[in-house]
Amino acid sequence: MSILRLRLLVGFLGERAQFGWWPTAFYEPSGRLFLEPIFSKTPQVAQYHGVVEAARRLHDEHLSAGTYHLFRLPEEMEQDLHVLVQRASEELSPATLYRDKHVALDALTDMTGSAKKDGVGPVSIGRVGDIADHLTAIASIYRSAFLSNAKSFPYLVR
Repeated sequence: MSILRLRLLVGFLGERAQFGWWPTAFYEPSGRLFLEPIFSKTPQVAQYHGVVEAARRLHDEHLSAGTYHLFRLPEEMEQDLHVLVQRASEELSPATLYRDKHVALDALTDMTGSAKKDGVGPVSIGRVGDIADHLTAIASIYRSAFLSNAKSFPYLVR
């Protein structure tokens, strides 16, 4: 599982039409239509950054300064993710991949594997340098939060 795929999935599920954690609609058809005249060559990149910024703000409001989370990673990782989004274009569009929140929740369940971690509010996960080892736990926390109508904010430290 990749950081990017988990970020896209949680970003999609957090939008207004799914669980409403952030008040955006970038992955809805109207969101794409809104962005295309301005970002005609890269609307999928604009969608991605819009959702990431909305999710980042919500997480930052609930977490301490200096922590990392799925939507705020060290700069090198953020740059790598941006390049991946630019290259992948439509094949990684959550609206195309998941269609609705039920399909997306199934995909999130698949990502959790056997992990059964949950929590409400800030949840400590580990070190940001080991994020690849913690993706299933992070996915499990978000899945539990979405299903229980709670908000969880898994975070990592340097």
